[in-house]
Amino acid sequence: MTSVSTLGSSQISTEIATVEARLQAPITSLKSQITTEQADISAWGAISGAVSSLSQALSNIKDVASINSRSVSTSDNTKITATAGNSATAGTYNFTNIALAKSQEIYSSLLASGGTTLSGGAGTMVFSLKNGQSETVSIGSGSLTLNGVAAAINKQGGPVQASVVGTKAGSRLVLKGSATGSSAAFNVSGTGALTQFNYNPSSAHTGETLAQAAGDASLTLNGIPITSTTNTLGSAVAGVTISLAGSGNASVSVSSSPTNLSSSVQAVATGLNAAIATIAKETKYVPPSSGASASSAKSGPLLGNYSATSLKNDLVSAVSGLMASGVSAGAAGLSVSGSGTISFNATSFASEYAQNPNAVQKLVTDLYTKLNGITTGAIGAASGSSKGVHVAATTGFISAATASLNASVSSIDSQITQIQKQNAAQLKILAQQYTAAESTAYKASISQSYLSIFLGGSSNSSG
Repeated sequence: MTSVSTLGSSQISTEIATVEARLQAPITSLKSQITTEQADISAWGAISGAVSSLSQALSNIKDVASINSRSVSTSDNTKITATAGNSATAGTYNFTNIALAKSQEIYSSLLASGGTTLSGGAGTMVFSLKNGQSETVSIGSGSLTLNGVAAAINKQGGPVQASVVGTKAGSRLVLKGSATGSSAAFNVSGTGALTQFNYNPSSAHTGETLAQAAGDASLTLNGIPITSTTNTLGSAVAGVTISLAGSGNASVSVSSSPTNLSSSVQAVATGLNAAIATIAKETKYVPPSSGASASSAKSGPLLGNYSATSLKNDLVSAVSGLMASGVSAGAAGLSVSGSGTISFNATSFASEYAQNPNAVQKLVTDLYTKLNGITTGAIGAASGSSKGVHVAATTGFISAATASLNASVSSIDSQITQIQKQNAAQLKILAQQYTAAESTAYKASISQSYLSIFLGGSSNSSG
């Protein structure tokens, strides 16, 4: 064994480094464990994100009855457009002799320009509507131009709107009702400079000219006469909103359609595949290539994790074993491949829906129930209410697993900190011991040298 007396400073440093490396070994092992735990946390985070996306897709099939299952078409979109809800009865609706609802429009005599000052002084304009509504607009002397009058009227945002139309010959003030229908017809009564814009069809002294009279929309629906103050018919056909666009004749056809429901189921299938693929990635095992060592095998962080594997199997089983009212998932276009991939065939779904709409809706509802239970168990759910009853928030097993891993990492970090403190103390003591030993050895060496000289000199004298 090397004695302290034979060690130089560089050798002492080497000895200390050897001890330091030995003390570092458990820290290296603990840091490796942290790396493993953090890889697991990351893997669970990826799975949680994929399951969360699936949960969002599921929310669109939570209430199948609220998904619009009607499609609507018109024979002439220039005459009529329409939208239909679930309450609409399938059939064809014929609209004939369509006449659009109109708003009243009047215009003034020509003036030089929109900025020409009106003579007669400040005043007011009172708009009196046939439906009993009225509005008064006050206009000061600083706004007595066509442009000023129009701006004051529009600022009110009332039943009449104004504009100024300019031509080479001059400018006119145009007044138009904000609403359509005969009840929105209006008279104008002005004071001061504004008397020139008076309008009353029953009076001979009218300053404005009628360009378009207010009128109701009129038409017949399957031979039944209908009138409306607007060009939107919300109750003529139950569950259908009709928008009149032009005069003439047109038909509206309402039919049953699973398009919206089909799109929602497709989104669920896409979310399922993403979740299943993510779990497969984090739990995979890739064996070593031929001739390579076993250590070259690669695996996901969660290889062999029971919870992750069970989650994947549960998601696949929710589809493969689905059946409702005699209709299987496969018959409705949902199928599972040997590798666990979910496929959705919209054509098969539409075909089965046409034959058994209630059964397919029940199938989709059951799919939601099964998958929602699985995803909630995995990622939890926010608080809410169900049928008027408060439902507390829940924490899924992924959050629990992640919390446990984070606690483990924190604990290991604390262990590393404690070991590092102990190691520093030991190394400090060791360094002090080596320094003291080196100093003692150095002093002994000096003494030995002096002794050798003394003894050597005594020998020469005696000779």
